[in-house]
Amino acid sequence: MSFTVGSLVRTRGREWVVLPETDDELVMVRPLGGTDAEVTGILTDLENVEPATFAPPDPEHPGDHRSAQLLRDALVLGFRDSAGPFRSVGHLAVTPRPYQLVPLLMALRQDIVRLLIADDVGIGKTIEAALIARELLDQGDIARTCVLCPPHLAEQWQAELAEKFHIDAQLVLASTAAALERRLPVGRTIFDEHPHVVVSIDFIKSDRRRDEFVHTCPEFVIVDEAHVCADAGSARRHQRYELVRRLSEDAERHLVLVTATPHSGKEDPFRSLLRLLAPEFAHLPESLAGEANRHHREHLARHLVQRRRGDIRRYLEADTQFPQREDTELTYNLSVPYRAFFDEVVAYARASVRSHEPGVHRTRVRWWSALGLLRALASSPAAAAATMRTRATTADSESATEADEIGRATVLDLEDVEEASDVVSGSDTGEGDTAMARRLRAMARTADELRGDADAKLVTAAGIVRRLLDDGFDVIVFCRFIQTAEYVAEEFGRRLGRRSAVEAVTGHLPPAERESRVRALAGHARRVLVATDCLSEGINLQDHFTAVVHYDLPWNPTRLEQREGRVDRFGQPAATVRAVTYYGADNRVDESVLEVLLRKHRTIRRELGVSIPVPGSTADVIEAVTESVLLLEDDAPQERLPGMEQALRPTVEELHIRWEQALANEKASRQIFAQAAIRPDEVATGLQAMQEAIGSGADVERFVTSAVRAYGGAVSRNGSERGPARLDLAETPRAVRDALRLGDETELRVGFDLPVSDGATYLGRTHPLVAALASHTLDAALDPTLESQARRCGVIRTDHVTRRTHLLLCRFRLTLVESTRGTPERALLAEDSGLLAFAGPPSDPEWLTSEEAHRLLGASPVGNVDAAQAHSFLCEAIDGLGLVHAELNAEARDRAGRLEAAHRQVRDSHTRARRVRYVATPQLPVDVLGVFVFLPR
Repeated sequence: MSFTVGSLVRTRGREWVVLPETDDELVMVRPLGGTDAEVTGILTDLENVEPATFAPPDPEHPGDHRSAQLLRDALVLGFRDSAGPFRSVGHLAVTPRPYQLVPLLMALRQDIVRLLIADDVGIGKTIEAALIARELLDQGDIARTCVLCPPHLAEQWQAELAEKFHIDAQLVLASTAAALERRLPVGRTIFDEHPHVVVSIDFIKSDRRRDEFVHTCPEFVIVDEAHVCADAGSARRHQRYELVRRLSEDAERHLVLVTATPHSGKEDPFRSLLRLLAPEFAHLPESLAGEANRHHREHLARHLVQRRRGDIRRYLEADTQFPQREDTELTYNLSVPYRAFFDEVVAYARASVRSHEPGVHRTRVRWWSALGLLRALASSPAAAAATMRTRATTADSESATEADEIGRATVLDLEDVEEASDVVSGSDTGEGDTAMARRLRAMARTADELRGDADAKLVTAAGIVRRLLDDGFDVIVFCRFIQTAEYVAEEFGRRLGRRSAVEAVTGHLPPAERESRVRALAGHARRVLVATDCLSEGINLQDHFTAVVHYDLPWNPTRLEQREGRVDRFGQPAATVRAVTYYGADNRVDESVLEVLLRKHRTIRRELGVSIPVPGSTADVIEAVTESVLLLEDDAPQERLPGMEQALRPTVEELHIRWEQALANEKASRQIFAQAAIRPDEVATGLQAMQEAIGSGADVERFVTSAVRAYGGAVSRNGSERGPARLDLAETPRAVRDALRLGDETELRVGFDLPVSDGATYLGRTHPLVAALASHTLDAALDPTLESQARRCGVIRTDHVTRRTHLLLCRFRLTLVESTRGTPERALLAEDSGLLAFAGPPSDPEWLTSEEAHRLLGASPVGNVDAAQAHSFLCEAIDGLGLVHAELNAEARDRAGRLEAAHRQVRDSHTRARRVRYVATPQLPVDVLGVFVFLPR
């Protein structure tokens, strides 16, 4: 016997719903009220499976006025195959903000998804991209996914996919690939064996691995930090671009590019990203302005979404809260002994660079060694001493060009490096100069003696952090060097007192240990995290920290923004965050970097609302900064080092002119692409349908608090009604606690809307606690032998009605068949709930509107009902269900029509391009879960 998707069957002593992937031999089923974890397959040759009908409520087991609302909420929150226009929403552990549906709607209107998501930092691009993947998986359009990202973001992506989208992805990194390959069956690749992967782009881009990856890559690819894959001229970027370009050549591959900085002020790299979306974008005119180019702009708008925070703070009547930002600049002055030491080191550096040994190569080695030493000295005596005892990496170079490449990667904060810089550079020239080596060792010993009280930078910073803690902030202190971070953490631990917890996290620690230390620190009331730039990206820190102190100024504005973006982003529960830019008032290195790069960057961001990367090549920017830092004409301790004038090309003024031009270009670009391909009313329609199908955050909160109280638990709040809640489950039945799998834990601090405050657990509709509570409540209601607070029937006397009124809670099981010319049909299950109400007896019903039916859920009781009278009314109502089946079936057919229309509407051009048809069929009869009778006073 064959069974239709969505039909009801009975086997193993209970009723089940038939799921897709069912055939004549294997019936895939899920229990009524069950979760995805309870899905099973029944072999019809071994077990009897027979059609079933849903039993009506039993009038012998009535409930009270809470039963209808509890039953309805448990039903809706238990849906995983919702009847809304989006197939994925029942599987999400996060509730998308309304504006985050825009990229999804854009994707659904494309035959093959090609999209550039270029929203601002902290808006939620990860959720937007992963939401598209989840939707295509649940539609059946794709079976495999891949995220290409920088290696230090891989674990963050893996966690986001698993925790919020229930996609279990395998990490493919330099550190994991060999072990994965050893476990492969013969003839299989990693990408054949693992359907979902997060791949380090810097591991897979090599010529040796690229060809195999392109051949076996999944059909859906997200490219994070896509700007580093733009064709910008460097060898490393060219490899990345070549990899993504070859992936894009497969006309059947879905490709989503994600970046906050798609346009760096230079047109060619931006155009190279656009070419990845569609070949025809290679022929876009140089200017897209004017009426003649409207069709180009409209075409591009279907593939590009780019919004600032200001664009989405209020969208479709929904407020998205970002914290208020307080930026502060604070300074210190070198102590007398530290200043004297600085003079000595500068003299050494000057003498080193002035060496008359011939050869450009040796000059460049000495140059980078001197610059690295000065930077470490400005950071801390610990970093300075380590640098003086360490051989310079440039000493092992074989040419001036190689020395420059190594020096820039180790001394400077470049965007185009494979991971955030986290290692001190050396200062030794590598020439075996015994006199210089002895001098370096002596200076290292002097640096050791300047630790602690002689280090005014440290002492002043400790006072700044103490004030931040006293003001209620939890602080991240960012350092450039590992030695500095460890030194600062040790000193802060002594200086901030026992009430403050201080922890250091550096690149010396494996990623799992970094996260473990952060979690442990989060348990302290006054906490300070001292970190290197290994934490400037990747690990979410906004849940536990609210202030950033730049102990060492980065020499790249992007790095500055990455650090601050760890706390200043959506999901930050605090109303205010603070960023402290900390620098030496008598330190020319800090002052010049601040003036040339960082202040200019912040001015542009305030004006435009987003960041503009420093224009030009990295080398040009470095030279501009170097000119300001090292070619000073006064007698400051860090006065200029000679010998580099011939290597400097652009001036600071020229850099700022080019930056202003980049700003103008970005403004023009945003005006051109500002038009939205998706209108707000289209988003509103999809959002409303989604919330009706699966409920909202308010439904989750109402259900959890009502159910906990109904089962004998307590719910309390210390602050506002929108703040975190404390659930006390100590007095709830053991069966409830067992269903929730809480063990001996009986108290939980929870929140029902993002962001949640530190220490609280966010309860979304798919959180295991919510899912288990809904499943237990519904299962108990369906089984009259179990104790449940959500009964399937009841009689309530209330002032909300003027005559006897009936409320029916119905479940609609719908089969949605998608057919595309040339491909087999696909049958999907959709589940929906509905409240139908009528006044009068079932033999002569007067049907109420949907709004009137929903209002009955909140009807308050005003008196008791005689038990015999209540039983009589319930028997009449339940026995009379046959009299209203025609209306219920008509409602089911109407919902099937609306489901078809919703799928066509959100997919519009997609369905036209592929000639896709959707046909929804209700499975009849309708399941009547609840029958409730309301009597007037």
